[in-house]
Amino acid sequence: MKSKHLIAAGFLALIAASAQADIGYQYVTVGDPGNANDPATGSIYGEVDYTYDIGKYDVTLNQYVTFLNAVAKADPYGLYNSRMTDPNSAGISQSGSSGSYSYSVIGSGNRPVAAVSWFDAARFANWVQNGQLTGLETAATTEEGAYTLDGATSGIILKNANAVNWIPTESEWYKAAYFDPTASGGTGGYWTYATRSNTAPGNVVGNGTNQANFNTIANGFYSVTQSNVYDTNQNYLTNVGAFTNSASAYGTYDQNGDVNNWNDAVSGNDRGVRGGSWGSNAVNLASSYRVLVVPGAEGSTTGFRLASVSVPEPGVAMSLLLAGGWLLARRRRSSAT
Repeated sequence: MKSKHLIAAGFLALIAASAQADIGYQYVTVGDPGNANDPATGSIYGEVDYTYDIGKYDVTLNQYVTFLNAVAKADPYGLYNSRMTDPNSAGISQSGSSGSYSYSVIGSGNRPVAAVSWFDAARFANWVQNGQLTGLETAATTEEGAYTLDGATSGIILKNANAVNWIPTESEWYKAAYFDPTASGGTGGYWTYATRSNTAPGNVVGNGTNQANFNTIANGFYSVTQSNVYDTNQNYLTNVGAFTNSASAYGTYDQNGDVNNWNDAVSGNDRGVRGGSWGSNAVNLASSYRVLVVPGAEGSTTGFRLASVSVPEPGVAMSLLLAGGWLLARRRRSSAT
């Protein structure tokens, strides 16, 4: 019976950890396991042989501020940095002194957070996996869980086997962005852009198809202003999901444009970044374009989204929950006798 108890407990933990009640982070399911890698990448990226969930949107300023106010009263590992007040991608403000810091959103909290390092994203993933607790940056909140960080702010840290919420692998991110199981007559295939198109997107905010927040190479127009004049005081971010009819085949938004996304690729001392940002041109949005940077970098055009274990449908989840409760109750009765 031991293995059954462990399975039930695992499902109970998975269901609890995936509820996302505090910050309301939304996932979509990426199915079709066993798809082939994209031939356009030399058959290197895109294959994922399991079903998983990935963020429907980038992590937002509202969600990241909730995180900071929960764990970063002292902030020894730099979850907040001054670049978060950059007018082009603001942001978040910090007030108070170490031990009593508090944080608030500058402008619309539905825009993506930017100026986060890979380590910031990993600590956020740990916090979500650990139940979004309030407390210091410790093993119980940010330092253990999906990743064992224990104070690390440099180097390469790999995902733990028990991860429930994590930074997507490069192929997980790539598949969610570019793969379409209905393409090629239903056999599946890849788009060049995450807007379900092989033609470079436009950048007009709204309900048009094949649109994204980037700087069009043809005329240098920024999406938010529709002007080719760069303004150091202009915020160029759009709310997540603002391009309402430009989702990927799996229903993710803004995997092209707004902010670049961290992924878990490793090359030497670097980690992966994909997708392009508000300041990118169309070349940076294409599936062929990838960037590798040091994981401690906190660029004002880079944010992230999470991946997660795919949770069963509500009816199945409830059955597992009841089964888990029955198994635990039976175990207690057996122990009592």
